[in-house]
Formats: sequence, C-alpha cells, structure tokens
Amino acid sequence: MTPVLVTGLPRSGTSWTGKMLAAGGELVYVNEPLNPQHPPGQCPGVLNAQVTHRFQYICPDNDETWLPAFADTVALRYRFLAELRRNRSPYDLARMVRYGTAFTLGRLTGRRALLDDPFALFSAGWFAERLGCRVVILLRDPVSFVGSWQRLGWTIYFHELLEQPLLIRDHPHLEELRPLVGCQDRIAKAVALWRAARTVAADLATRHPGILLARYEDLAADPQRGFRRLYDWSGLTWSTRAEERVSRACTAAATDAGGFAWSGLSRTAYRPMDSRRALATAADRLTPEEIDRVRELAYR
Repeated sequence: MTPVLVTGLPRSGTSWTGKMLAAGGELVYVNEPLNPQHPPGQCPGVLNAQVTHRFQYICPDNDETWLPAFADTVALRYRFLAELRRNRSPYDLARMVRYGTAFTLGRLTGRRALLDDPFALFSAGWFAERLGCRVVILLRDPVSFVGSWQRLGWTIYFHELLEQPLLIRDHPHLEELRPLVGCQDRIAKAVALWRAARTVAADLATRHPGILLARYEDLAADPQRGFRRLYDWSGLTWSTRAEERVSRACTAAATDAGGFAWSGLSRTAYRPMDSRRALATAADRLTPEEIDRVRELAYR
C-alpha cells in the first residue's frame, strides 16, 4: 500500500497537515522518525536506524541501512525488541505500547503509514522513488516562517547540512550557506534556510512525479478545498468523517496564545486552531522593519 510523506521545513504546517490527512481514519500517523532528538526520534521500534544529523540525507548511494529500516516503518512493522534495548523509561514504555498497538492494528486493518517529518525534506526524492511515497511538501510564506522561528528562539546550524557530502553533491546550491556557518544573525540564517528549501522543493517536484508542492497559506485560507485536494493526491477517501473532522479542527478556538506545544505520546506540535485567524496574525511576530528585511532577503 502506498505510504504518504508530509514534509517541509519545521514550522511550515507539517504536523497540522499530517493530522488532517489522518483524520479520515485510513492512515497511521508517524511523527518525525528522522528527528535526531529523543523524543520523538531515536525510537528504533519506529525506525531501526541511527539518525546522526538534522535533515539526514538519504539517497540510493547510502541507503543500505535506511531502506530496510524505512521498509519496516511504512509497512507498519514495529520493532519491539529493538525499542526495548534502547528506551525503557516509563514514558518510553507507554509510547512503545501506543505505537506498537497502532502499527499492529493498522497493518491488520489495511491502513497505510503517514510519515510527518520535516527532517525528510532534502531526502523527499528518495522517499518518492525508493519507497513509493506520495509526498506533500509544505511551503510557507517567509515572514510567517521566520516569525515562528523567532518566537520560539530557534536557529539552524548549517554545518549539519554542509558536512553531508552526498547532500551537497546532489544539491550543490547549498554551498551558498557556508558563509553563514557560525553567524549569529538568526533572521538571516532562517531566511537562507527558507530560500534553500524553496529551491530544493521546486527541483524535487520537477524531477519526481510523486511529489506535490502545497502552500500552507492556501490550506489555512480554505481548509476544505485544500485538504480535499491533498486527499485526492494521496489516494484517500474524502469521507463525511474526514470533512467533519477537518472542519472542526480548523475552526477551533486557540487554547494557548503560544500556539506551540509538544503534546501527547507522539510528541507532535499540532493542536486544533482557527486556521484563518492564525493566518491573519502570523505576521504579528515580527516588527515592520524585520518584515521588510525578511522579504528583501527572501526575494533578492
């Protein structure tokens, strides 16, 4: 059965989009198996391979370990013994029961795997070609993206990209990021990452028919229309159940002004929201001067 991958830079709406696609009940949601942080990553029951970098690059030249590991993941084969060897805290055991049960029931009932993983962005072509994934890459307006990263105090360490030779070989324009290694200007670095990701996404969508680009702003402005399109693309049924759940989740009142929380055993950042209101307030996180600077850097 065809798995689905939802990717894009962190804070581009991948968790929200993944949860909306899983709302119809045909998918088993798997959160960020390539995240090097535990949790949600470093869980060999979900992905029995060692992740060493953010944005770990996977291609046919280095997939000896990755291909069998992800073949298990998308087939919903949970590796209980591998998980127990590494993670045995009460939280880890509860998470193992949750994921192990979801994988087993999903496999027995004919559900498909949905991978929500922003760290798979640069490897999206491999997921499409080697695993047969239907891939959705989320793109977000640079002002909203940078504002979200600024509010959370996030930054990017470009050495994690640049020290992966196969990634630079296949996406040589990433060399343009090298002058920013060690830079303390978080806005400049976030915009540079956004520009690099936009270029990679456009290139991947051109070369791989199994990859679709989707704008976060389009989904937020018209969730019913946008997600129906993604359901069709992913081979999912746009059922009454899916329509009702998407509608409820995208018109919910915000429960936390911060808008971000690691919640539940899957450690997903998703929470129900009023998507149109969130879209209207996304630029409020930056000053007018910062907004002008972001746009100048993004589109120069």
